[in-house]
Amino acid sequence: MSRATHPPTFPVSFQLLSVMLVLLFHAHGIHAESPSELPVNDTEECTGSYICKKGVILPIWEPQDPSFGDKIARATVYFVAMVYMFLGVSIIADRFMSSIEVITSQEREITIKKPNGETSKTTVRIWNETVSNLTLMALGSSAPEILLSVIEVCGHGFTAGDLGPSTIVGSAAFNMFVIIAICVYVVPDGEIRKIKHLRVFFVTAAWSIFAYTWLYIILSVSSPGIVEVWEGLLTFFFFPICVVFAWIADRRLLFYKYVYKKYRAGKQRGMIIEHEGDRPSSKADIEMDGKVANSHVENFLDGTLVLEVDEKDQDDEEARREMARILKELKQKHPDKEIEQLIELANYQVLSQQQKSRAFYRIQATRLMTGAGNILKRHAADQARKAVSMHEVNNEAAENDPISKLYFEQGTYQCLENCGTVALTIIRRGGDLTNTVYVDFRTEDGTANAGSDYEFTEGTVIFKPGETQKEIRVGIIDDDIFEEDENFLVHLSNVRVTTEASDEGILEASRVSTLACLGSPSTATVTIFDDDHAGIFTFEEPVTHVSESVGIMEVKVLRTSGARGNVIVPYKTIEGSAKGGGEDFEDTCGELEFQNDEIVKTISIKVIDDEEYEKNKTFYLEIGEPRLVEMSEKKGGGRAPGMSPACKPVFRKVQARDHPLPCTVVTIQEENEEKQPLTSKEEEERRIAEMGRPVLGEHTKLEVIIEESYEFKNTVDKLIKKTNLALVVGTNSWREQFIEAITVSAGEDDDDDECGEEKLPSCFDYVMHFLTVFWKVLFAFVPPTDYWNGWACFVVSILMIGLLTAFIGDLASHFGCTIGLKDSVTAVVFVALGTSVPDTFASKVAATQDQYADASIGNVTGSNAVNVFLGIGVAWSIAAIYHAAHGQAFQVSPGTLAFSVTLFTIFAFISVGVLLYRRRPEIGGELGG
Repeated sequence: MSRATHPPTFPVSFQLLSVMLVLLFHAHGIHAESPSELPVNDTEECTGSYICKKGVILPIWEPQDPSFGDKIARATVYFVAMVYMFLGVSIIADRFMSSIEVITSQEREITIKKPNGETSKTTVRIWNETVSNLTLMALGSSAPEILLSVIEVCGHGFTAGDLGPSTIVGSAAFNMFVIIAICVYVVPDGEIRKIKHLRVFFVTAAWSIFAYTWLYIILSVSSPGIVEVWEGLLTFFFFPICVVFAWIADRRLLFYKYVYKKYRAGKQRGMIIEHEGDRPSSKADIEMDGKVANSHVENFLDGTLVLEVDEKDQDDEEARREMARILKELKQKHPDKEIEQLIELANYQVLSQQQKSRAFYRIQATRLMTGAGNILKRHAADQARKAVSMHEVNNEAAENDPISKLYFEQGTYQCLENCGTVALTIIRRGGDLTNTVYVDFRTEDGTANAGSDYEFTEGTVIFKPGETQKEIRVGIIDDDIFEEDENFLVHLSNVRVTTEASDEGILEASRVSTLACLGSPSTATVTIFDDDHAGIFTFEEPVTHVSESVGIMEVKVLRTSGARGNVIVPYKTIEGSAKGGGEDFEDTCGELEFQNDEIVKTISIKVIDDEEYEKNKTFYLEIGEPRLVEMSEKKGGGRAPGMSPACKPVFRKVQARDHPLPCTVVTIQEENEEKQPLTSKEEEERRIAEMGRPVLGEHTKLEVIIEESYEFKNTVDKLIKKTNLALVVGTNSWREQFIEAITVSAGEDDDDDECGEEKLPSCFDYVMHFLTVFWKVLFAFVPPTDYWNGWACFVVSILMIGLLTAFIGDLASHFGCTIGLKDSVTAVVFVALGTSVPDTFASKVAATQDQYADASIGNVTGSNAVNVFLGIGVAWSIAAIYHAAHGQAFQVSPGTLAFSVTLFTIFAFISVGVLLYRRRPEIGGELGG
């Protein structure tokens, strides 16, 4: 990467020089110690005799004083074994960090009660981000160093060792200088990264420097050369104190508690963000079961919790609108891709932009190094495939129902009074089609009466083997009397079954229920339209909702209470909040011509699909006064001159109201003598038509509400739920873990947008996979993260890390003894470097991908403090208590610790100062520039 000359070059060179000085001075100081003070491997001179001691697990390689060639062979074996163990630790640490990501992603559902009494539910994270970073996240990234210190003390008779403390000091120097320098350098030209939680960074930086100063105090000032019980315990208790101080800084308590805070939901799922301001006049109460577990939410004195509901709702929807925007852009960019590929692309893009934890970057870095591939891309592809496979499974389940269901094809049927008979279809679906099934049917009066409006009908329908559809008919009685539209019911009942194996005829009712039953609908409603009136024209409902993705919407215009004659009904669209002209819909106008006995017509309107997540726009469709097409009009091909409306009031009962209805029946003027006279039959038809002129009904203006596409919205909602990083790094079965362990996947590539196209693994991916496949398969036995919400994986993983760390400690000690280095030097130069390599790659990935610097360098200072307080605090507390119980003192040689701590502290202050200086407008952020 070519970079222009700019400020980041200075801190890179400066910090690399700093770490080398710290490591060299520390190693020199360790060599200056008295050899009698070292309890483990004693190498008085680099070329002197070698007196190695047995490790915690590994025995001594005899003989003790090998030849020069044997020394080289032994050193090579120890070094290769140590590197291989480092690979194993990095892989099990990946599983460990996955469990931590799942644990810290746990959410709690809360109920928001609005001032108007309405309630809605949302979720908030249980773990505070700062607390999780300093506890579980820090423990995950520093577990090898911490466990090495504890295992070394406990494994060597509770005596002080050099590997553990020296590894922690060396790792701190590496983290503070080398990792930060790399992060400053790798940010692309022209980009910057700033620390978001600056107050927390100040607190953790202060505690990390204090931690090493405290080591000097207890070893050289308070009780020189001796660690007392209270000193060890206080060192350990500094850990929760540090966490509390960081939490206070994050929450801005103490001084900040006098400033009222409002809360809103952040863009990231499950996060609630606070901001200061005046106390509003209204608030929303939040009710939670039990105590408040989420420290993101303020608990006031009156026991209520406050949220800015309007802002919260707005930000909750913003993430969905962003997902909808991404899907829309991807459709335009890739019009030929299937929906599965588009979902995969959208899922990957959202996950890539989402703010991630330190644990995620550690997992990502480890998997890229070991040939496991880009977990974001793999997760996106897996989720898309699962969605399609689940859809196929559901379809198969519907077809393979073990019970036959019998039901009407539709719940409502319509017919004209003069139709003669109406046909109803009965469907048989599912079950064993080789059986013979019987079902009874029977008509029942509604507003229509048997004998005067329809013929009473009952009987039995028999479905023979293989038959899935039957038809029954009911006779309709016609008359010339004006009537309202009437209806009657047809019921299905009494299902019986005979099987091929049954010799006794029809099965008992108790056995029938396991073979066949009634489905829905088992009752059909038949509506008889009177044909002696020209009709009342209306829409089905006053309001209709339509998805913007419908394309062409069909609107029915109904002709009720008669269907005699030809009638023309004009219609037109009217703009509302939805605009015509192709913006939201296409303007439409015209005329519908109902033929004689025709009772329904449809109007087609084109709706424009904007692919919006939320949409609520309206326009109107209006029908005008219907007019009857006269016989002379049909013969003459148009309206005769002098036609005028004859508007005599006609009173009809329409949906429980009596009123005069407008009419537009035209008459022929007597002056027109040249027109052909009407026949007697036509005169009779005209007389009947004038008695039942066409009129408008109840709903003459239809409000059309254009809404978002439900399919599109559901896709967005499902993607939102799946864009949870805990789902990306977590596993739900051992099968999934073993498949992942033996699969080689492509690592990082430059073309992130085209993740839908499968990339082939590189040579490096194959090499790293085969080097680590043993560890991958071995650690696939670790419980999946779905078990016990990640805690099962957490416990087993930390035990595995402890076991491997014990091997690393012995290998490092024997390696140093073989080549003539003390444990402290080996720890600083080799062990600290080996345990910090995954963190280095994780910080590099975080620096280039995250929009803030917290994930890359913000956790460095916190990890340094946690290493001392946990790694040294726990080990020395155990040893001090053990020796105190035996009436002895726990001795730890201070050596040249004062010099090392002073040097580290000076460079740490300079490093932090340089980072803060880079926040000036000239550069703009701690990283990049």
